Amino acid sequence: MDVDELVRGWRVEETGPAEGWDFSALEGRVEEPELPWDFDAVTREGLAGARAVLDMGTGGGERLLRFRELLPPDTTATEGWEPNIPVARKALTAYGIQVVAFGQPDDDPRPAPMPFPDERFDLVLNRHESYHPQEIARVLTPGGLFLTQQVSGDEFAEVREAFGVPAPAAHVHYAPFREALTEAGLEVLDGAESVDHYTFKDIGALVAYLQLVPWDAPEDFTVDRYTDALLALHAKGTPLQVTRKRFWLKAQRNVRVASQK
Repeated sequence: MDVDELVRGWRVEETGPAEGWDFSALEGRVEEPELPWDFDAVTREGLAGARAVLDMGTGGGERLLRFRELLPPDTTATEGWEPNIPVARKALTAYGIQVVAFGQPDDDPRPAPMPFPDERFDLVLNRHESYHPQEIARVLTPGGLFLTQQVSGDEFAEVREAFGVPAPAAHVHYAPFREALTEAGLEVLDGAESVDHYTFKDIGALVAYLQLVPWDAPEDFTVDRYTDALLALHAKGTPLQVTRKRFWLKAQRNVRVASQK
């Protein structure tokens, strides 16, 4: 296949901003191994008996609705990615779930106040969303649980290096995030880190993937602007392997510290 034909095929994958977090169109084109933990199972355990739940970074509400039979009537979601907010509201309002427009800045060490009162939730769910430990501790009830799975800041390094762009959240790593929760008055009950690889069937699959996660590409990314970088990745051979790095944490607000407030 010549270069012009390759590039024409990659252009077809440029669909523009995505709505929600539906990766089903990439099945068979992008593969990743199972994580050594089951975050869905951890979520289900946390939901058992929960009375007031917050889902941070709900996307289009797809994942939260997988647990709808376990959700209490008092369930709230936040979403900070503007294109997803109306998608989430359309999906979740029918189930009585309020969607609040809020996103914690990735690169600001100061906490952006969450629009909720103190001790509002006994379970906060967070999957691949920015958060500030102090705000998590504030909105949790004494003894309340925080469950998060995060993408490490040095994930996808091979692709970002090809594009010549820095990591969007280089500070995100397991050890400091675990320590920060402890410093905020939460007791870390469990957690782990995993390093493995995504496998992209071809570069077209990578382009399609980047439509869903644009922060892993330059802000001005298009196939035509970054043809040379895509060709360089293609030259590495396909399937293309790219580093995946994840971690998860389970923490509980310390009842003793809370009682001293």
